[in-house]
Amino acid sequence: MNITVRKIGNSEGVILPKEMLERLNLKAGDTLTVIQREQSLELLPSTTSLAEQLEAAREGMAQYRVALRELAK
Repeated sequence: MNITVRKIGNSEGVILPKEMLERLNLKAGDTLTVIQREQSLELLPSTTSLAEQLEAAREGMAQYRVALRELAK
């Protein structure tokens, strides 16, 4: 399925087909998490637990920044 990026006010965005929203049990106002992959985007329904997990990961990465940098070499 191809979806076009469109001008929406001062921003740009995509409009998801009604059938897709119904299959995913999504409605206007729901929040999605966007994960950027190498050449793609993954949209996931936001959940409190996912947001909490992401925040915990950010805190851990900040706390162990030096160690992670050394491990990445």
